[in-house]
This record gives sequence, C-alpha cells and structure tokens, in this order.
Amino acid sequence: MSLTHTPHCLITGAASGIGHALTRRLLAQGWRVTGVDRTATGPDDFSPGYTGHTCDLADAEALALLAERLATDRYTAVVHGAGIVRTGGIADTDATDAALLWRIHVDAPAALMKTLAATLPDQSGRVVLVSSRAVLGRPGRAAYAASKAAQIGLARSWAAELIGRGVTVNVVAPGAVDTPMLNDPLRGAPARVTVPLGRLIRADEVAATIAFLIGPEAGAITGQTLYVCGGASLDTAPF
Repeated sequence: MSLTHTPHCLITGAASGIGHALTRRLLAQGWRVTGVDRTATGPDDFSPGYTGHTCDLADAEALALLAERLATDRYTAVVHGAGIVRTGGIADTDATDAALLWRIHVDAPAALMKTLAATLPDQSGRVVLVSSRAVLGRPGRAAYAASKAAQIGLARSWAAELIGRGVTVNVVAPGAVDTPMLNDPLRGAPARVTVPLGRLIRADEVAATIAFLIGPEAGAITGQTLYVCGGASLDTAPF
C-alpha cells in the first residue's frame, strides 16, 4: 500500500482498553495511527506506524494546543475512545465529577471535530464515538449516562451535517468490557459483572466493530448507535 493512500486514524484513549486494542488492530491492517492519551505512549508500545501525543483532554488549554498540533496532519477517521466513570445518583452526584465527565465525553470530541471535520476526506471520512450501554439508564450513573447519551446527540447531529460529503458518524456503545476501567475504584462497582451472554465483552471485539465502521464497507451506515453489550441492552436490568 502506498504511503500516500495509507488510511490514518486518530484515536483518543489509545494507551489502554478499547483504544489500545483498536490501535493494534489498525496497525496490523496497515493503517497509520495517531494516538492521544493522558498516559504516554510511543513506538515501543506499538510500531513505526504509530505517533503518540500525551494530553489531559479535560484541560481546555491543553486540548486546544493538541488540536492545533493535530491539524497539521490529515486523518481518514477520528475515534473518540477516551472516557472515565464516576458514580452518583439523584442525591449524591458530585458537580465536579459531572463537569469532568462532560469535558471528556462531550467537550473534547467537539473541540477535536471543530478543528478536524473539514479536513476529513469526502466519501471516505469516518467518525466513531465510544459511548456506553449505560445511556439506556443505570442506577448510580446519572451524570455518566447523561454525558454518554450526549455523544449520541452529537453523532446524529454531525452525521446530518456531514452526510452531503459522504462522511459518516456513528456511535459504539459497549457494555461491561474486560479492561482496566472495570476495576477502577471510582467506578463504584465490583469487578465481577453479570452479563446475559455469560462473560465480559473483550476489548478486541469492540475494536473489531469500530474497525468495520471506519472501513470502506460501512459507507452507508451513519447516525447509528451499535450496542456491543453481550445482550445487556435487551432489557432495563442494571448489568
């Protein structure tokens, strides 16, 4: 594959979990990948086709500087995989936590798209936001679910705006994925999570779904939310 025709994907949250799995998958398929994470990543972690940037996406000033740096390159696809979990329901949602969730899940992809959307290639540009099955409702996840649900609104609005150029925008909403985030004490849940499928979702399964959506065969799919949740979205049980 000629370098001038090598697809290039920007992935936030590239250092771990779903973003890490997607980075490895795309590199193996011949993509160039530019990864962003608050944890430093580099060629030793991936391959010569990888470029890493360290950035706290919750820091508006750092995010603006990152967007300027990223604008010097061109991308076939943008995948916003960075995310955090904070707990809280009606009575105990912390305003600081809620603001942090919004900055990372909504403000960050909006800032990146404001800079990069115009440069995505017509007819082959792709955008995927990694949301969560929690958008369907979970006790104790009010602000988290709201910020993740907002990504669906963003994606559908962007899809409508970009459809004339043939640029697609979709959402992947995983359930309980076997990643380090599942054991984060700030998540407020035990590591053992019951999934109707009988096992946790693997990060590479979600990565494969995203890889399809940013590929050439998914050009007719836009404005959609695909749940990769092992059946957890089949009813309202708090899986």
